[in-house]
Amino acid sequence: MSDSAISHEVLVERLAVLANQSLTLWNVPQDASARLINLSENATYLVENNSGYRSILRVHREDYHTLTAIECELAWMRDLHDSDSVITPGTIKGIDGKDTQSAELDGLLSPRYMVMFKFVKGIEPDEDHDLIEPFEELGEIAAQTHIHSINWKRPSNFERLIWDFEHMLGDQPNWGDWREAPAMDTAALNVLERQATVIQNRLDAFGKGPERFGLIHADMRLANLLIHNKSPRLIDFDDCGLGWHMYDFAAGVSFMEDHPQVPDLKNAWVKGYRKVRDLPAEDEHEIDTFVMLRRMVLLAWIGSHSETDLAKEQGVDFTRVSVNLAEKYLSEFG
Repeated sequence: MSDSAISHEVLVERLAVLANQSLTLWNVPQDASARLINLSENATYLVENNSGYRSILRVHREDYHTLTAIECELAWMRDLHDSDSVITPGTIKGIDGKDTQSAELDGLLSPRYMVMFKFVKGIEPDEDHDLIEPFEELGEIAAQTHIHSINWKRPSNFERLIWDFEHMLGDQPNWGDWREAPAMDTAALNVLERQATVIQNRLDAFGKGPERFGLIHADMRLANLLIHNKSPRLIDFDDCGLGWHMYDFAAGVSFMEDHPQVPDLKNAWVKGYRKVRDLPAEDEHEIDTFVMLRRMVLLAWIGSHSETDLAKEQGVDFTRVSVNLAEKYLSEFG
C-alpha cells in the first residue's frame, strides 16, 4: 500500500515505530531512542540517550530517491568534506558496513531507506536577527560547492534529481503541479501562467552551460546552515541535483521572498560568492528569475504536502503573496 492511503497522524506514528525498531541496524547504545525533529520530504529523528549520545536518523519517504541516488548524494557530501571545500555531516555505517539501510513495517510501503548521520554541533542563524553576515557566508559556501561540483568526478552510475524548468514547472515536476496550491483562483492562475512563460523564455536564453548549470545543493536555506565556533557547516543534501548555480540563492530566501531585506541579502550573497568564484553580471541580473522560479516550485510543494506543518503555516496567504510578487516581477522582466 502507498503511504498516501493512510492519514498523516497514522503515518507519523508508524514512521516512529519503524525508526525506533530499526536502530538495531547500527551500533548505537541499546538505550537510545529516536525522536522526530522534522517531517518534510523525509522523516528526520534525533537519536539520543541519557548518557549524551546523539546522532541523526533520516528515514526516506517512499518513491523519492532510489538507492543509487542516495549513495550519489552521500558520495558528494563525503568528497566535499574530505577535500576541505565545505564541512558536511559524516555518515555512520550500519552493522553491515553500508551507509544506507532499509527496513519494513506492516502498514508502510517497503522498503524504506534510512541513513544515520553523525550529530553536527551548531546553531541555525536566526531569521529575526541581522542576516547580512550569514548570507555572505552562504554565498561563499555556494561558490565553494559549485567549484567542487564542476571539478568532481561523479560516480559512473551518477543519479540525482534534475532541477530545470521541465522538472520544476513543466510536464515532469519533482514536487507536483504549482496550480494545485491552495486558493488558486482564475485571476491568480492567469498572473502565474504569464510569469511561468516569462521564466521559461528567460531560462532558455540563459542556457545550461557548465559554468551556470551543474550539481547544486538546491536547498541552501539558513535552516541547513549551522554555525559552530564561527565555522559554518552545511547539512541536508537530500535535494541536491543538477540545476542552475544561481538557484542556490533562490533556495536561500525560501518562504521569505517578500521580506524587505531580500535585496540586501542578495547583495551580501553575491559579495560572498565573488570572494570565491567569478560571477558574471548577466548571472547576477538573472537571480530574480530564479527567486520566482523557486517561489512557484514552493507553490507546488505546498499543494502536494498539505499535511505538513510548514504547508499549514503558509496556508492560502502564500498563494496571494506569490501573485503579488509575480506582478512585480512581470513589471520588470515581462
